Amino acid sequence: MTVPLRDSAPAELGDVERELDAVVIGAGFAGLYMLHRLRGSGLATAVLEAGDGVGGTWYWNRYPGARCDSESYYYSYSFSEQLQQDWVWTERYPEQPEILRYLNHVADRFDLRRDIRFGRRVVEAAFDERANRWRLRTDAGERWSARFLVTAVGCLSSANIPRIPGLDSFGGDWYHTGRWPGDGVDLTGKRVGVVGTGSTGIQAIPVIAEQAAHLTVFQRTANYSIPARNAPLEPEFQRTVKADYPTIRRAQRESTNGHPFPISPTSALQVPEQRRQQVYEAAWAVGGLRFRAAFQDLLTSKAANDTASDFIRSKISEIVRDPDTAATLMPLDHPFATKRPPIDTHYFETYNRDNVRLVDVRRTPIEEVTPRGVRTSEAEFELDTLVFATGFDALTGPLLNIDIMGTDGTRLREKWAAGPRTYLGLQVAGFPNLFTITGPGSPSVLTNMPTAIEQHVDWIATCIDHMRARGLVRIEAGEHAEQTWGEHVNEAAHRTLLPLAESSWYLGANVPGKPRVFMPYAGGLANYADRCAEVAGNGYEGFSFAAG
Repeated sequence: MTVPLRDSAPAELGDVERELDAVVIGAGFAGLYMLHRLRGSGLATAVLEAGDGVGGTWYWNRYPGARCDSESYYYSYSFSEQLQQDWVWTERYPEQPEILRYLNHVADRFDLRRDIRFGRRVVEAAFDERANRWRLRTDAGERWSARFLVTAVGCLSSANIPRIPGLDSFGGDWYHTGRWPGDGVDLTGKRVGVVGTGSTGIQAIPVIAEQAAHLTVFQRTANYSIPARNAPLEPEFQRTVKADYPTIRRAQRESTNGHPFPISPTSALQVPEQRRQQVYEAAWAVGGLRFRAAFQDLLTSKAANDTASDFIRSKISEIVRDPDTAATLMPLDHPFATKRPPIDTHYFETYNRDNVRLVDVRRTPIEEVTPRGVRTSEAEFELDTLVFATGFDALTGPLLNIDIMGTDGTRLREKWAAGPRTYLGLQVAGFPNLFTITGPGSPSVLTNMPTAIEQHVDWIATCIDHMRARGLVRIEAGEHAEQTWGEHVNEAAHRTLLPLAESSWYLGANVPGKPRVFMPYAGGLANYADRCAEVAGNGYEGFSFAAG
């Protein structure tokens, strides 16, 4: 039995299958825009969202200090001129509540909620080869059917909770930053432990230190971080941005990382040391991700990168008063920006507080969680609250959390057992009519995400329009195209220094047992978009179609 999408369809009827043209999984930046585009093309579409509201990563990540690391005026949609003229951002780097307000505004402005079903976690998706349709099941037993399945599950949505012995015995409360309670956590007067000093930990630690009676930070890998220099946006700046949006958006699309600021054409090795230091000091004063654009070869020349890495280590030494703590905070095992480059507000300064202690768990590993706290090889630390800022099973985890079955009964987790394989990060051979927004093999996490998302959504929507205009009901990436693209992704990564960060989640190194494969495409957003356009212009080269 099939029924059209409607609110009155009873969730408890497992024999009722809701039949649509397209189903989108996820209601964050990607899912909202995908729904808007598909619905604009006349497709009956539903978004299935596990949470109780829109927002995606900004719905789930409500931890103290949660904030975007791209600047607000371009961490936003460009598809609607009126939207970008009407919305007013308040800060250079918006906090989670402001981004969530923005996405709720978008959902309401474009009347998207009527086709979003909240509290629906998709657990199974199987391709019906005879019908050329995807059949889905949610954790509540609801069944859905669609010609096209689009995953908008996000790259960083599958929380990585470390398997530390004894965690179940802990007598206090513990949380993962990616699943922070919506009503917040009162840490006032508590003895708090934070495990992890990546981008999330670097944001959360200064805020938690201000609330807690005492904070113990358990660091595995020291990280480079640049001060954000966050500040309110002045009205004159807002007016200038709004008047210049066409130029700003064009610069984003033509850039390497989806940011509107240029990368210097100068090599760090082509200027005298005094001048180089002046450039770095000026970039440090401006703050944010613009620092890595100070010279053109910071991610392609180890010698050039060493100059930036040395500069940041010198800043850590200047800021942190205790020499031993400063030495522990200095990254030595990877070049600057080869892991996700954090930006911060008084992160290193936090270690000058009397109520903060840093524990190097490479030197003294965590052995277990006890009822009273955390025990390392050297000591036990008594805690009331434990916070895991340990990141995510990135890029593949959100997709593999769904039991996705393609042709001939092949499961995605089986195909990706040795690492992800895709064509353009958009499709997987053997999984027809499945589109993966910002999937592995696309620029995704190496870019300003809304820019990459819009490029993918527009490509997918145009492809589906192409199919429907020609009576085509099936599209599938070819094995050869997938293999060739995978080789190119690997080559692009190794033309940079990115693979040198052996502990990076770009490689899956933060998840025990995960294959070590460099997952995003490092060849640049503009080059990637040109390749996608070329594929489409050549009749969707590398894909095969079937008519109904």
